[in-house]
Amino acid sequence: MSSDLVLMGRHTILKEAESLRGLAESLDDRFATACEWIHACRGTVLLTGMGKSGLIARKWASTLSSTGTPAYFVNPAEASHGDLGIVRPGDLLIALSFSGETEELGYVLRHANELGLQTIGVTGAVNSSLARQAGLILTVPSGGEACPLGLAPTSSTTSMMALGDALAGALMQMRGFTERDFARLHPGGSLGRRLWLRARELMHQGEEIPTVAPSDPFDRVLVEMTRKRLGLAVVLDGRAVVGIITDGDLRRYFQRASPQDRHQAQVTAADLMTTHPKTLTGDALAVEARELMEANRIQHLLITGDGGALVGVIHFQNLLRARAL
Repeated sequence: MSSDLVLMGRHTILKEAESLRGLAESLDDRFATACEWIHACRGTVLLTGMGKSGLIARKWASTLSSTGTPAYFVNPAEASHGDLGIVRPGDLLIALSFSGETEELGYVLRHANELGLQTIGVTGAVNSSLARQAGLILTVPSGGEACPLGLAPTSSTTSMMALGDALAGALMQMRGFTERDFARLHPGGSLGRRLWLRARELMHQGEEIPTVAPSDPFDRVLVEMTRKRLGLAVVLDGRAVVGIITDGDLRRYFQRASPQDRHQAQVTAADLMTTHPKTLTGDALAVEARELMEANRIQHLLITGDGGALVGVIHFQNLLRARAL
């Protein structure tokens, strides 16, 4: 009996996966047009649907709003009793109904059309009432439901949900939506904390940082780097950063230096350092630190304050430990 249950579970999942493949293959210029309409909307994208389509419409609204597209769910049953007032000129309406014959959607669509709104219908029935009323139709292919009776909304709801995610993803690309944008819209919870981490919360500071002067000899540089184990030394002129010496800088120097130059007494921090190191302020987001490190293929980033004074150092490992990636 248990093996039959596992087989049924697998059948359901595979049937839904088959529906998703069909959906992906069905996307065409109408999908691109929907993206363009939504992107150009200067009002609010309104989502509506009844029953399970209503639940999916709520998910669409939530995902769109959290990825840079202002969106709101309108309950079509409540709309016909006064809530139509939320629909305003300049908005865009997306109505979801797999059958395309949900009576309550008619009131919302008629009002939206009277106001001259662009309307998008999402349905599995291209000859339905919804398809006739909406200005643009996105079709959810009907390959049969995945439940044992072939009746309960399963494959169709999975595909409809995925279509909303596909629109959100395409719109993120159109808007150039970044991790920093995502962070600003998700300040709460563990995800929000990870995205909202500031550089100052992750940096090494004070006596933890290896520092040397430009005139310090090689042995002083080596002792400072070895003792504090950050894989670098910051070169300071007073309090201002003038350079950085990493383990890689040491290796590169001794690869190119002549035997005479390699004599430790003749080598100073100024000979070894890389000038104009990459820096950020302590208020910068951790994701900004990560982006800067990845773009420049570096493992360390200096945090500076007024006048270029050293405030702290972030190592790539600090980001990994804080799960800021």
